[in-house]
Amino acid sequence: MELLTKLQQEGVLDATSVTAVGEAVQNGSSLEQALLSVGVAREVVREKLAEFYGVPAYTPTENETVPQNVLQFISVEAARNYQVIPLKLEEGTLLVGVNDPEDLRLREALSFISTKHSVPYKLTFLLSDDLAKLLSAYDNLTGEVGQALTSLESELDNEIAERKNEKEGQSKEENIKEDAPVTKVVATILRYAVDGGASDIHVEPTGEKVRVRFRVDGLLQTSLDLPKNVHSAVVARVKILSSMRLDEKRKPQDGRFSATFDGRKIDFRVSTLPTSHGEKVVMRILDNEKGVRTLEKTGISGHHLAAIKRMVDEPYGIILISGPTGSGKSTTLYAMLAEVDRATKNVLSLEDPIEYNMEGVSQSQVRPEIGYTFANGLRTALRQDPDVILVGEIRDKETAQLAIQAALTGHLVLSTIHTNNSIGVIPRLIDMGVDPYLIAPTLKLAIAQRLARRICPPGKEMPVDQSMKLMFDKEFETLPEKYRNRIPKFEHVQEAEPSAGCASGTKGRIAVIEVLEVDQQIQDLILKGGSEEQIYKVARQNGFMSMKEDAIIKALEGHIPYAEVSDFGTKVGAESAVSDEFLASDTSVDVPDTSEPIDVTKEEVRKPDLKEPGTGVGSTEKATEKDKYTI
Repeated sequence: MELLTKLQQEGVLDATSVTAVGEAVQNGSSLEQALLSVGVAREVVREKLAEFYGVPAYTPTENETVPQNVLQFISVEAARNYQVIPLKLEEGTLLVGVNDPEDLRLREALSFISTKHSVPYKLTFLLSDDLAKLLSAYDNLTGEVGQALTSLESELDNEIAERKNEKEGQSKEENIKEDAPVTKVVATILRYAVDGGASDIHVEPTGEKVRVRFRVDGLLQTSLDLPKNVHSAVVARVKILSSMRLDEKRKPQDGRFSATFDGRKIDFRVSTLPTSHGEKVVMRILDNEKGVRTLEKTGISGHHLAAIKRMVDEPYGIILISGPTGSGKSTTLYAMLAEVDRATKNVLSLEDPIEYNMEGVSQSQVRPEIGYTFANGLRTALRQDPDVILVGEIRDKETAQLAIQAALTGHLVLSTIHTNNSIGVIPRLIDMGVDPYLIAPTLKLAIAQRLARRICPPGKEMPVDQSMKLMFDKEFETLPEKYRNRIPKFEHVQEAEPSAGCASGTKGRIAVIEVLEVDQQIQDLILKGGSEEQIYKVARQNGFMSMKEDAIIKALEGHIPYAEVSDFGTKVGAESAVSDEFLASDTSVDVPDTSEPIDVTKEEVRKPDLKEPGTGVGSTEKATEKDKYTI
């Protein structure tokens, strides 16, 4: 072997050692193991093998670990299968540690991973025991949960064996929920979700396993697979924390609980859903410690920011935000409230649930199950001498009509509503039974919002090519010339660039919005029953820009990746003609040309109240403090 000959020439090995190494390799030992077995120093083996393979040697520090944001480049399955570990990002290049750089399967896998994440890689040599030690970084979540699962599965087996001695009718969950291992499993999942900046936790049963996924920056990522036989125990534990009925599995339930992690109070909003494989659990994470963002920090800027600040200062009217669940509507509502002078104004909020505690605001959580709805709460709020009222969501005709009446009688109302775009707010209110003559004088702003991933600066600059420029020109072609100065020059867009502190190249999300200001012209169209396309054309002449156009501007300014632009639809009226005859028939319209902390690590024995179906937990017995774990 060429390497052995070279090592003999360099005096690293003598003739006897060369023979011993050769025989060991022929008998199935690795070259590394064989060299170490004849007494060659680890440092020398590392250096000489790296030189032989033509890659740099890597010497990990004594307590070196791999950051979680770097581990995400290579899944735990791939890392173990190909014996590879992502080590760090250096100037946008992923440094990868391997023990066998000549493994063709490994090379193919790394090429695929590099293409998938748009990040180049560089190989470095690791001794096998160093590689094994670093691979343990993947065991943080999986390992912690795995240890608890071993105990839990053992106890489940014992429970089956002892089943004959149990009282008739005692449910499996009533035993499981008292066992410490499931508490450890759930507490560990919650902690890693919070530490990882997740917004949601999904516990999804499938045919053969239970998949645990975290939503981070809008994307779901599989974090853990649990064995199917622990599913009911995990769900029971979450139900206990959320004060849900353990015996109700046939219909959805909602609940919430709070927990403290490293001194931070975190709220969890919980929903269960019966599926063909068992109950699915989704937990929304609400971090009160983050506080309320300012409008600027949500990503709202320019004329949109100016319009919102101006209208929030109005003494009366209604401002509505539309968008799907998880689009940041509540965050924007709170940011608006932060602009209100709460020292001199009486500010009330009706929420389901209260997501963030805000100083200077009297916050009330509605409870539809006991008859305390948004509509009932709004009636009461109007007797509290309010100046500003936040209504979590307009869901029905009664709430819509009361909100409009509140705006008519000298109050500023902020709320959310479900529509596809800002202009769609108007027909939605009409569909709910609100008369146009009430909408016109009260609606001040209609806002539509989505979220886009925020680029970690500095990002990767990419020149605007001809196809991009054509798309940009087409998108903005109907915008009057005097408003085009809002748009950056079509020269460069930004793409996500992985870095040492930002593995994916993006971190967090910002709002992409469109804002419809209801001026006199729009009011006249509402009274006349104008369509969305007709309202769009008038608003366009006054500088209205769609969400897609806002996304383009944010890409040109380097705030979001250009790839995010395609997630936003075409503007209203882009696919259908506008009736100029309709507008011409009304001379009043001037159309210009052209959404107490508990210890989740402590077991509490709760029994469902079977006498009052649907009322949740009926009693709380003495909590046991065995097997407590610290989060």
